[in-house]
Amino acid sequence: MNEIKIFCPATIANLNCGFDILGLCLEGIGDEMIIRKSTEKGVKITKIVGANLPFETGKNVAGVAALALLENFELDFGFEIEIYKNIKTGSGIGSSSASAAGAVYGINELLGKPFSKVELVNFAMKGEVVASGSEHADNVAACLLGGFTLIRGYEPLDVIQIASPNELYAVVLHPHIEVKTSDARAVIQPTVSLKAAITQTGNLGGFIAGLYTNDYDLIGRSLKDVLVEPFRKHLIPNFDEVKNAAINNGALGAGISGAGPSIFALCKGKESAEKVANAMKDSYQSTGIEFDIHVSKVNSKGTETI
Repeated sequence: MNEIKIFCPATIANLNCGFDILGLCLEGIGDEMIIRKSTEKGVKITKIVGANLPFETGKNVAGVAALALLENFELDFGFEIEIYKNIKTGSGIGSSSASAAGAVYGINELLGKPFSKVELVNFAMKGEVVASGSEHADNVAACLLGGFTLIRGYEPLDVIQIASPNELYAVVLHPHIEVKTSDARAVIQPTVSLKAAITQTGNLGGFIAGLYTNDYDLIGRSLKDVLVEPFRKHLIPNFDEVKNAAINNGALGAGISGAGPSIFALCKGKESAEKVANAMKDSYQSTGIEFDIHVSKVNSKGTETI
């Protein structure tokens, strides 16, 4: 096989109680990439559609992730990458992660799968440094593996995949404004109180328990963020109004998707999700800002060959 076309899904990270350690994979929203072997060594970005991103390999998320993987090999050939962006940059639903995950997945396939998907997370997170200034795996792990992912630790990287309850749906409202991940990280306080840490870890434990036991009420009670949301929400117009509209119309919980500006809600059942989506839409229209809204089941497959 000399060429591969892949789908790299969008993701929601943090999920309120799991800053930098929780992610989920979305269905139907994502980028496409074509990766092919080349006679020229190294990695070359040959085409980018849908976004104004750098073609220089060392400045592109996909290129950096690909180079990290290739450090493990002495090859007499290289790779060309075409990127078709359907996830807007700075949207908060894993745009950079999709590029990084897609690059390492595609090259790994063309090399005969020397690495597992979990091992690929190590390389993909190197690309995240370009977008956010730090290595974090919550988005790339969910994008590669599908379902929910928990990053238990980083030294060494320890990723746990968790299946989604069958009736769980996500709603994502994406305002057409950009919040850079690096800017969103800059507003976070470097230290937290013991009380806040206890509250947050309790919610994280409750959320994970809710996923394993299909306890939707427990999932909802646990979708609370006392560490990051209070400092980031002012970056998103009408955040509190949209969040309240979602919860008042039946959402289990709602919060900031990734670094924002997207706002997510989790719901039990498609009918409830569609009602919540309409409520979020009605609430945000008063801003005059254009937006997209998506209703999605949790994608269990992750990055895959088309």
